[in-house]
Amino acid sequence: SIKVGDTVQAKVDQHRREAIMRNHSACHLLQSALRRVLGNHVEQAGSYVSDTVCRFDFTHFAALTETELQKVEALVNLHILAANEIVTKETDIETARAEGAMALFGEKYGDTVRVVDMSGASMEFCGGTHLDNTAKIGPFRICSESSIASGVRRIEAICGEKYLMETEALHRKLNEAAETLKTNPAELVARIKATVQEVKDLKQTIDKM
Repeated sequence: SIKVGDTVQAKVDQHRREAIMRNHSACHLLQSALRRVLGNHVEQAGSYVSDTVCRFDFTHFAALTETELQKVEALVNLHILAANEIVTKETDIETARAEGAMALFGEKYGDTVRVVDMSGASMEFCGGTHLDNTAKIGPFRICSESSIASGVRRIEAICGEKYLMETEALHRKLNEAAETLKTNPAELVARIKATVQEVKDLKQTIDKM
């Protein structure tokens, strides 16, 4: 326990904190990409960022198509590759709004606000922890898109180290599957189709017999 007057030392888990920063900055780029692909009716309805996931809830009237998801993901990755500088600053609320900073709908703010500006890629009111450059987010991938309420959708995504870990795990599974079917990963789909057709032909042969 601590009491007034005690001298304490705060320690931050740097590895975990940096992962949270990657997901949080990615979340801002995700909202910007969604508005550009789907329209300005998209509003944040909630979010959660940790060291392993970027979760973003938003208003939209329909499930996203595969093409829309691909466009959103590609746009986020383009902003990452652009290595945009991320600047955080405190300013008065009227100046922030005049500069085009987005605020949470229905949220109450004081006279002074903190703005996170990603060099034109995104500009939002935010008090959270962020990187200083979008390139540090690393590769970004959308994992799922779903409905959580009427008119509210949810996207979950990963980036950075988590992306690399899951990609490596996927490669191992592909190699194992290819080895099982005695082929290489590049020819795996063709081998699966051939195997499915072979099983179908054999079943027809058995039925005839």
